[in-house]
Amino acid sequence: MISPKFFIDTLGSYGIDFFAGVPDSLLKNICAYIADNMDAMHNIITANEGAAVGLAAGHYLATNQPGVVYMQNSGEGNIINPLASLTDKEVYNIPVLLLIGWRGRPGVHDEPQHIKQGKVTTGLLNTMGINYDILSSDEEKAAKQIAKAVEAVNNNEVYALVIEKGTFEDYKLKNVEINDLTMTREEAIQTVASTLGEKDSIVSTTGMISRELFEARTQWEQGHERDFLTVGSMGHASQIALGIALEKKDRKVWCFDGDGATIMHMGSMAIVASKSPNNYVHVVFNNGAHDSVGGQPTVGLKINIPAVAEAVGYKKAFTVDNKAALEKALKEIKSTDGPVLLEVKVKKGNRKDLGRPTTTPIENKEAFMNFLQN
Repeated sequence: MISPKFFIDTLGSYGIDFFAGVPDSLLKNICAYIADNMDAMHNIITANEGAAVGLAAGHYLATNQPGVVYMQNSGEGNIINPLASLTDKEVYNIPVLLLIGWRGRPGVHDEPQHIKQGKVTTGLLNTMGINYDILSSDEEKAAKQIAKAVEAVNNNEVYALVIEKGTFEDYKLKNVEINDLTMTREEAIQTVASTLGEKDSIVSTTGMISRELFEARTQWEQGHERDFLTVGSMGHASQIALGIALEKKDRKVWCFDGDGATIMHMGSMAIVASKSPNNYVHVVFNNGAHDSVGGQPTVGLKINIPAVAEAVGYKKAFTVDNKAALEKALKEIKSTDGPVLLEVKVKKGNRKDLGRPTTTPIENKEAFMNFLQN
């Protein structure tokens, strides 16, 4: 395996020292090393991957040095537009080095939401005319691949290094931001879910939130038909919930969102507000971290999400950081017309034995649709 220090030092020897992107579980060791060893102006965790390409472009325009954009392969969809209409040779001809974690690689077991993306990861690069290498886990070979990548970006190309599982040696984040909140996300999810009416439905975002909601139903010996578990498509749960709320006006629809997912496509909040669904409740469980991909920080606890919601037109917004306040807010929400936002500030982390959904996404979809028809 490659030492993260070796990888970053090798890039640095070529003058490449600017990083931006969205953390990925396959890149968590290298992302952690970057976070510990780069200052805040040279490592920026962005709202989404497309924004990271924009940052890298700005860095190049100011310094004449290419930037590095890191992401899970699911982020390829977010970078296609800026790669095609900003950095492309026929537009501004701006170089970028991409680090792409290859989730769902064919032949390697992975979660359902990664299978299709894994199949098309290199195909999308080919379609975009982006040359790439699958980074070797041997440092001598990797050094040659890095040199090849640097030569490409120095010739104003976009170039990708595709990263497989186990490429980098373990590295634990040292500069960990720890909040002093006491309520766990799992406790908060259970508190909210346990108060819902019989016809209420939940659309939960990708990552730990859907997993913890699924386990709560199992613990309570309930079915899972009331919950749509958005296991992929990060940042879009709020719009799925909106689509349901607009058609099922007799049911309250709850969106269980995370801070990273909310920030990723924050403009969607304005669309929710513009449609004024009075049966819509947007719950943001905010721990200031991308919890499922290594705990890298978001700006969630540094910004005022309820103020954003009210500014774009949500009827009311609440923020709580303990169970008693959460229970009080839930009682008020039940008699408040939506759209309503409820920010629940929780501590980082999850229990180590947290399971995954035992139903397939298609089984979940079909059960959920049947529930909505009854």
